[in-house]
Amino acid sequence: MCGICGFFNPHRPSSQKWMQSVSQHMADALVHRGPDDGGIWVDKKIGIALGHRRLSIQDLSSEGHQPMASACHRFVMSYNGEIYNFKEIRQQLERKGFQFRGHSDTEVLLGAVTEWGLEKTLEKMLGMFALALWDKEQESLTLVRDPVGKKPLYYGWSHDTFLFGSELKALRAHPEFDRAINPDALGLFIKYSWVPSPYCIYQGIRKLPPGHLVTIHSHSTIENTIPRSYWSARTIAEQGGHHPFTGSLEEATDRLDKILRDTVSCRMIADVSLGALLSGGLDSTMVVSLMQSMSTRPIKTFSIGFWESKYNEAQHAQDIARHLGTDHTELYISPKDAQAVIPELPKIYDEPFADSSQIPTVLLSKLARQDVQVALSGDGGDELFAGYSKYPECLKRWGTWGNRPLWARRRMAAAMTSIGQASWSLLNSSRNSQTGEIATWQKFFGRIGKKSRWISASSPVDLVAQRHARCQRIQDYVHHANDLTSLLTNSKDWATGVDPVQGMMHLDFATFLTDDILVKVDRASMSVSLEVRCPLLDTRLVEFAWSLPLSMRLQGNRGKIILRKVLERYIPPELTERPKKGFAVPVSEWIKGPLRDWAEHLLNETRIREQDLLTPKTVHRVWQQHLSGWQDHDTLLWSLLMFQAWHEESIQ
Repeated sequence: MCGICGFFNPHRPSSQKWMQSVSQHMADALVHRGPDDGGIWVDKKIGIALGHRRLSIQDLSSEGHQPMASACHRFVMSYNGEIYNFKEIRQQLERKGFQFRGHSDTEVLLGAVTEWGLEKTLEKMLGMFALALWDKEQESLTLVRDPVGKKPLYYGWSHDTFLFGSELKALRAHPEFDRAINPDALGLFIKYSWVPSPYCIYQGIRKLPPGHLVTIHSHSTIENTIPRSYWSARTIAEQGGHHPFTGSLEEATDRLDKILRDTVSCRMIADVSLGALLSGGLDSTMVVSLMQSMSTRPIKTFSIGFWESKYNEAQHAQDIARHLGTDHTELYISPKDAQAVIPELPKIYDEPFADSSQIPTVLLSKLARQDVQVALSGDGGDELFAGYSKYPECLKRWGTWGNRPLWARRRMAAAMTSIGQASWSLLNSSRNSQTGEIATWQKFFGRIGKKSRWISASSPVDLVAQRHARCQRIQDYVHHANDLTSLLTNSKDWATGVDPVQGMMHLDFATFLTDDILVKVDRASMSVSLEVRCPLLDTRLVEFAWSLPLSMRLQGNRGKIILRKVLERYIPPELTERPKKGFAVPVSEWIKGPLRDWAEHLLNETRIREQDLLTPKTVHRVWQQHLSGWQDHDTLLWSLLMFQAWHEESIQ
């Protein structure tokens, strides 16, 4: 795995030395993503510079050095990722007369682009990637991101220079980078705990959406720099709904088993040490079971444990590892261990990010990297096979409220919100300067306002979208913020003609998975130069999963029906049949206890007022409501704290 970066400014010629220095500086900012090698390529006549940092996984020799030029010298590429079927593509090219000097997938990609063009090459590729391709003949730069969004890619204009990179660190290293914060994107972050694609925390910068490419020419401007799709999760979901799998459950199980074995086996190919992240949940257990069934020696597995039983799944992981015979390593962490990671988070995540499970994910990545350079994970199973309990819960809530007129429900929701706000004002004024938690009965009014969002949803899919919101009005929290349209709010972009649960899963797949889960894992793992591969997110498996009738994925409150059927072939059901715990940490308790001084430092009203981004009175009110127990604002407060910590780090 690697890091890529670069810039393009054909209108303002610069010296070779300056361009080399700047591109080197940008690449150096990504050394954690690629500690094994680095390179730059510059053409001062046209104003293009490409940078690269390499984590050697396939072909450890110098023949894999990047940026790499094609044999015909027309193309130059800086590429981050793994193409799992590159050997098959190589064989096709060799039959056409191509000769290769090394064994890297980068060289194969350049040969494929030379032979078939970029878009036909993308149709053949199976893998995770972000790449920048310079075409000398067309004098154009094309950026591409993989279909699911495993690998990140930021891009945009800063003044008259086009910049791109795997992380914002690289863009900030360019001397002309504009660090102005986008208040609208900040509002989205406070609302969702992540900045939804395609937006970015900085003005003028965007994330390239999954399954998209964008091409820049010498005459390109901000206005005509428009990405276009080459693979669409919505299209796949809708096609699956319109043309469902018609075989039996047993036939579907056989086919899924075969696809899973293919997707796992191709991700076990590496020229370096390999292992797996084992949480003890069904998805990671599925991946590890398949890995061990195809390996002649014990697979190295890794898990994190918590001393608090409410959050701990390490014992389950240990039981599974013992049954499968893996070489298992586990680390139990204390609150002190977890809290010690928090100061590292702004630098690791680079853009504000506030999923608190980022803490154990960083610790797990550090643990695994001590023994391996590549690890497989089970990400994607919940979104593809209806693993979240919220899906049946939202159907139930919709069954209760959905038959009532929307206008009436919205009026009721507004009334509930007003009651909640008024009750806090009355309660707070009567408390004066009293400290400590309020009475249980008083907390009832806090819950009224929080639950109002459930009532005003327009559909079951909208209920899922509302669940992701930490607050309703971003203007209450961020000065001068406007409501930006995102996939979570624009129902026109939701999958149509599918079952409501399929619609919910599509929304989560295209938002929560891409902008939260995959970001969390990528930044945590790459901060320690660990490559994480996700067999369940292979596009072949994704397309098959969407074709399955819902009954093969969800029955009542029980999800992942077909995945459980496959897993029964490898491991006894009693080892996996238990309630889902997730990968959480007790943020709510921590910020009231051992992290309180840190939190109050970041949320200080004077400090916030001087920044002139957040609204001091609103932040103070939320903090007081949480401390009193009137309402649990753990996720909202974690977003506010992570932004403040990021802002403090970014201005240094």
